[in-house]
This record gives sequence, structure tokens and C-alpha cells, in this order.
Amino acid sequence: MTTQKQSWRIDVPLGERSYQVVIGSGVRHTLADVLAGMGARRVVVVSARPAEWVPDPGVPYVVEPARDGETDKTLASVERLCRRFAEFGLTRSDAVVAVGGGTTTDTAGLAAALYHRGTPVVHLPTTLLAQVDASVGGKTAVNLPEGKNLVGTYWQPAAVLCDTDYLSTLPHRELIGGYGEIARCHFIGAGDLRGLDRGEQIAASVRLKASVVSRDERDSGLRHTLNYGHTLGHALERATGFTMSHGEGVAVGTVFAGRLAGALGRIGAARVAEHTEVVRHYGLPTALPAGLAPQELITLMRRDKKAERGLTFVLDSGTGVGLVPDVPEEVVARTLARMPRQDTAGFTHEGDTHV
Repeated sequence: MTTQKQSWRIDVPLGERSYQVVIGSGVRHTLADVLAGMGARRVVVVSARPAEWVPDPGVPYVVEPARDGETDKTLASVERLCRRFAEFGLTRSDAVVAVGGGTTTDTAGLAAALYHRGTPVVHLPTTLLAQVDASVGGKTAVNLPEGKNLVGTYWQPAAVLCDTDYLSTLPHRELIGGYGEIARCHFIGAGDLRGLDRGEQIAASVRLKASVVSRDERDSGLRHTLNYGHTLGHALERATGFTMSHGEGVAVGTVFAGRLAGALGRIGAARVAEHTEVVRHYGLPTALPAGLAPQELITLMRRDKKAERGLTFVLDSGTGVGLVPDVPEEVVARTLARMPRQDTAGFTHEGDTHV
């Protein structure tokens, strides 16, 4: 007797731009059917994975190699991809297929959005972080020297195929880093995902994001809640030269968000502690890297896209989360100073509680 593999299909309802996210083992092999349903006649596959992990799209195609990692998330990479699209003769009736992590998803998505003012893109996210977050919702962006994700647009994919088999190829640290986005879902409406298997955790995270995106596609309000933990997380990525990954940064940022909400009197001590407990459960860091001064991080956080009125954070209130502008800088600095620190030997120390 054979056991049927479990899969999930989650709709992202956006009218004419609605699409489906399919999650499960082997779902990458449905790519040819997806492209046939779209009517695509040729495809450029932008892939950060080896050839054996790129499924046959069923139409003429070329593979354009890509690399995951923030250093390749640039306008130069977008130009290179668009030129490759043109060389292959891609039209807006064809498609781009992105096979890789969050960097590949964001960069190929932006190139598809710009080429011919919009070419369909199908995402095959290969990292846990990309499956639970980056591939869904239509945000595309690249970095500038001045900050992360400062140049981008909204371009919804035509479909997303989250093949959980890809996750078996990941280094341990990269796999664990993806749980940073799952941990933050605990505090923004997904509930406690710690007892679920990985496929269910991915599906719950995607289901939450789909419900938010369908109501606020372009960050006019509600969608900001998805950035829980990201304000400090992005600053940590920049401050460490991206040696701290996005998922690790979001994990520490989630712990910080709990502490900041506590310092502002929005939540009690038990809820503050819950932030650390959840993040630690997934094996993620809960401490700031050594050697980062609060003022350095505050300077970077001022560049956050949400910061239209002073330092702005998505914070818990115990009954829900919301965008909180004009958070006093002295409270932020004091909370950062009191965060535990990770020293170069890997030991965690409590911050300066006298600041």
C-alpha cells in the first residue's frame, strides 16, 4: 500500500491577479502544466540551484544562472536578467521562472515586472524562508548601498510552487534561518505553530500572508503587520555586512519587538518572555551580535521604509499588532542596550540593564 503525499493549495484572491500557492513534496514537477495553462510559449528559468533541481517547463527554455545572497540583489543583476530575456526573445506572453531563495525570487520578480512593463513570473522557492514569505505577495525589490529593498515594485506571480523536497538540499543554518519568518507568525495571527510538521507550518504561514495581502496588497496599513521583527532585522543584516541572515535578523528583531512593546507598556512580562521562548524553540538566535552600538542600529532603522514619522515599529499590544510611529529614540536605545549580546565565542550575555 502506498501513502499519498500531503499537499496544500492556498488561494491568494486578488481579482484578475489571483493565483494559487501549492505546497508539498514533488510539486515542482507540475510546472509544465502550470505554464501550459498560462499559454506561455517559451521561458527563461532564473535558477540558483543545480540543473537536476530545475523541472522541465515543457516549452523551449534557457537557464540563466543566479546566486542567492544579498550581494547579488542589485540593479545590475536586474539589468543582466532583462538583457538575457531580450536575447532569448521573451515576450509578455511568455514567462520567467524563478528557482531559488529569497534573493532570486526578489530579483527575478523585479526583472519580470520591468521587462516589457510586466512579464508573467512563476516562483519555485527553494528555501524555507522563500517558501513561507518571499515568494508570496508580489513584493519585489533589490538593495542599494544606502539600504535594503529600497528599489522595487509590486508584481504578483502567476503561480507559486513550494516543493518541500528542495528543503532537503539546504545547509542546516539556512534551513533554521527560515524559521525566523515562522516564529514571527506566532505573534501576528497564525497562532502557535510549534507542534505542527513543517509542511503545515509553511501552509499556515502562507495562509496568513495570503489573507493579509488580499486585503492590503500595497502596504497601505494592514500589510505592515507582516513586517513584525523586520525593522531591527534589516538593520542587523546591514550592520553585519549580511553575515547575519535575514531569518536570523528577523528572529532577533522579534525578540526586540517584544521587549520594546514591554518597555512601552503595551504588553506584560509574560508576553515579552514568550517572544524569546518562541524564537528559541526554533533554534534561532535571541541575542544581538557583539560590537554593535545602539546608535549604529538606530541610524540604520531610520532608513526603514515604514519610518515616515520618526522611528516606526510593528508592535504587539496583547490583543493584536499594529504600526506604532514616533517611538521615542531614548526608549529604543535603552531597549537595545538591555538586549543580550552574543560574543565572538558564541556565548550569550545580558545587556547593560543600567542604561
